[in-house]
Amino acid sequence: MFTGIVEEKGKVQKVKQNSKLAFEFEIEAKKIMEDIKLGDSISVDGVCLTVTEFSDDTFQVDVMPETVKATTINQLKQGSFVNLERAMLVTTRLGGHFVTGHVDGVGEIINIEKKENAIYYKIRIPRDLSRYLINKGSVTIDGISLTVFGIKDEELMISLIPHTVNHTVLGSKVVGNNVNIECDLLAKHVENLLTTREENMYV
Repeated sequence: MFTGIVEEKGKVQKVKQNSKLAFEFEIEAKKIMEDIKLGDSISVDGVCLTVTEFSDDTFQVDVMPETVKATTINQLKQGSFVNLERAMLVTTRLGGHFVTGHVDGVGEIINIEKKENAIYYKIRIPRDLSRYLINKGSVTIDGISLTVFGIKDEELMISLIPHTVNHTVLGSKVVGNNVNIECDLLAKHVENLLTTREENMYV
């Protein structure tokens, strides 16, 4: 479980493609390495991955076919920067919201507009995700906990403050780039409960 508060930007040092849909990544980091252990969960651009090996300044992760098909992870290459966050501790201040690192879909940035000290991003999202998003609700974009400032059909609007622009990979993305989207966990649970109840009524 994560908070969506990115700790640092890491850099992909090596990419090994074991098959069409299976990859190994070696990622350079600093803060993440302070207390890293084998088996730790690390959010990489919003994707929960497991540490399989590590050295003083890099860690390795395996990426399964389902993850490759459902996220932007297959677009990473040597030299790419990624958002990193360690799994939360019970003593962690929950500055964002509960984030699982299980990506629901991939969106595309279709417009970027600067307003005063904020930068607004309009993102085209899969239609079936819009029902989980509400104005002023939470959404995770590339592992970053953000507030929804507008939602209409297949378009989502978010806003970045200067700190987020400077300290995450999202701040350097441009129109046409893809992003990982994870919707609010609570909304998905509520839908599941209501759907299950309705189905059981007619059994």
